[in-house]
Amino acid sequence: MPPQEDVQTSALEDLDAAAIDYAARVTGVAADERAVLREEMVRLCLPFAGRMARRYRGRGENIEDLEQVARLGLVKAIDRYDPERGSFTAYAVITISGEIKRHFRDRTWGVHVPRRIQDLSLEVGHATMLLTTKLFREPTVAELAAHLRIDESAVREAVESSAGYAPSSLNAPVGGDGAAEFGDLLGGEDSALELIDDRVTVAGLLLRLPERERRMLAMRFYGNRTQAEIATDLGISQMHVSRLLSRSLAWLREAMLNDTLPRWEGAGGNSDVNGMRITVDTAGAVVTVRVRGEVDRDTAGRLRTALRHALTSMDGGRLVVDLAGVPLVDAAGVSVLVDVSAAASAAGAELALTGPQPYVARILAVSGLQEALEKNAQ
Repeated sequence: MPPQEDVQTSALEDLDAAAIDYAARVTGVAADERAVLREEMVRLCLPFAGRMARRYRGRGENIEDLEQVARLGLVKAIDRYDPERGSFTAYAVITISGEIKRHFRDRTWGVHVPRRIQDLSLEVGHATMLLTTKLFREPTVAELAAHLRIDESAVREAVESSAGYAPSSLNAPVGGDGAAEFGDLLGGEDSALELIDDRVTVAGLLLRLPERERRMLAMRFYGNRTQAEIATDLGISQMHVSRLLSRSLAWLREAMLNDTLPRWEGAGGNSDVNGMRITVDTAGAVVTVRVRGEVDRDTAGRLRTALRHALTSMDGGRLVVDLAGVPLVDAAGVSVLVDVSAAASAAGAELALTGPQPYVARILAVSGLQEALEKNAQ
């Protein structure tokens, strides 16, 4: 009995000879006779097409479909074959393989993948089977890349894209009873959906806050900055930052729970354009300036102007600055009071700082204004 390889080689040689004979016989014959000769040639080559189709079995397609595609490629090869260009079997292998690969590329992929990646994925799959048989284990990416003579990144891309060939159905049953589907196991309730209304409301309320408060909230809760870092950037104390953040958050909470906007008590808010109220009363030689609100970098300039104006309207006498309504004085506010103390002394007026809250009194005492504070008791 002749070896199998000799039988296959002989069969291929017979197909080459039959193809040359067919090409010679169909030249110049009538259409009916040409159709008969073509059918005989196709019938002779059908086993060859079947062998080509079986090379691609095990890849998710029915062997019957692959045989149909291979036969279509065989017919194209017979119709287009030119004996002057070489062996018929070599040409038929290329044509049939191309048809089968095109079938896999265009008809079997569940997710659209570029044609280059589809072809590469098929090559990687075929190489994986060959190397697994040879190495008795699954080949590595490096081994596949060396076998195909491509980059490892291309192999990884092909392997990842192969998942798009047959994606899992969301309606696939799960469990023995089939009551649940695969899609039921994916995802879950998004708790953030319940917060959409609150997020939209807060976004609108933030726009109603002064620019400085908005910036501080952004730095604290979006930039993850500490209060000390915020204080350094804004040029105020860390305690002042803490107070402003607490006040802003309290206002936002109250605004969220009410249909009408609450009153903003602070610089740049809706209670007063400059966030600080100053009133001046004159009684004889005594001019009393009452201050309400925080004295910081944003409001210190207005206080300086008011006190300077009060001094210029006096001829000696006593300038009383009522600080009972001032919860906080920062470095800018202290600088204003120190300057006014010097200006009052030069103008021959007496400066008295009255009613300071304990925290403010301590700040002023260590800032060289102790004398003005002591005159409050006189």
